[in-house]
Amino acid sequence: MQRGGAHHPLIELTLARVREFFREPEAIFWAFVFPLVLTLALAAAFPSSADRLVVVGLVPGTRAEATRRALDAAPAIRVVDLSPADERRALRDGTVHIVVVANEPPTYRYDPAQDESHRARLAVDDALKRAGGRVDPWSAAEERVTVPGSRYVDWLIPGLIGMGIMTNGLWAVAFPIVNARLRKLLKRMMASPMQRWEYLLAQMLARLIFLAPEATLPLAFGSLALGMPIAGSYGLIALVVLVGALSFAAMGLLLGSRARTIEAVSGLVNAFQLPMWLLSGVFFSSANFPAVIQPAIHALPLTALNDALRAVVLDGAGADTIWRELALLSAWGAVSFALALRLFRWR
Repeated sequence: MQRGGAHHPLIELTLARVREFFREPEAIFWAFVFPLVLTLALAAAFPSSADRLVVVGLVPGTRAEATRRALDAAPAIRVVDLSPADERRALRDGTVHIVVVANEPPTYRYDPAQDESHRARLAVDDALKRAGGRVDPWSAAEERVTVPGSRYVDWLIPGLIGMGIMTNGLWAVAFPIVNARLRKLLKRMMASPMQRWEYLLAQMLARLIFLAPEATLPLAFGSLALGMPIAGSYGLIALVVLVGALSFAAMGLLLGSRARTIEAVSGLVNAFQLPMWLLSGVFFSSANFPAVIQPAIHALPLTALNDALRAVVLDGAGADTIWRELALLSAWGAVSFALALRLFRWR
């Protein structure tokens, strides 16, 4: 449909917003490149537990050489020489997981608040006792099972996709509205035949144009470069991503509907998204938080998005499993758009 030789305002506004995006190289970096860099960094920093060596700091004692030989013979232990003055710093910084004073019997020094230290104590104790001639009453039969998607990086990538959808949805919608208000562009649009809903919807549609590569690149990188399994339906993944993007774009409309300065909208967006960065299971499981706040955490839109993505990508869940998360995201989006339409001002 055309009005006076021009396209429909909805199309014109959407195309204008797309052109603005391509004129901002930093926006392209944060939307597409940064998630891949962050994935690589966190995958290197937090490898699978099975791939981690136990790092033992050895402090000289009466049985230093015998202790070193016993520890070196263990396949998953690496020995680092320490002086007594360096013990605390090495434990604090994570340079070593446990300190062994090589006396008879040895002394173990470790931080019980660190999970790696507990694992290190068991490994060191087993290695030294075996070297000392311990005989086990029996040996258990082992069946090692590798569960697809159990690595930290597999769990992380859907969370990073969800975080990216939230962050880009909020900033890419709220910021341009406030910027246009500051430049008096919105005031000029009042004289056009365009309706408020057309302007707001155009911001959401422009956001969706870049959604496919934003979600596809991390998934493809995780699958091809890092071996992450994708167990679920690609169509259902696309549906979850679409619902999440529309929902957060509507929230971005709401945050930008009245803000008059960049500082104001920046404060609103950060105040809105920061709790979800911490609580919604992006970098670590939200189950770590106390039970009393779990209902509030599961009411957050990013929690619903992350849970739905992980369920589909890692567990192969169907729509009948994630319908609650999709319903919650849809409710957040619908309410936010309705409020934005009511509160939005051109001036």
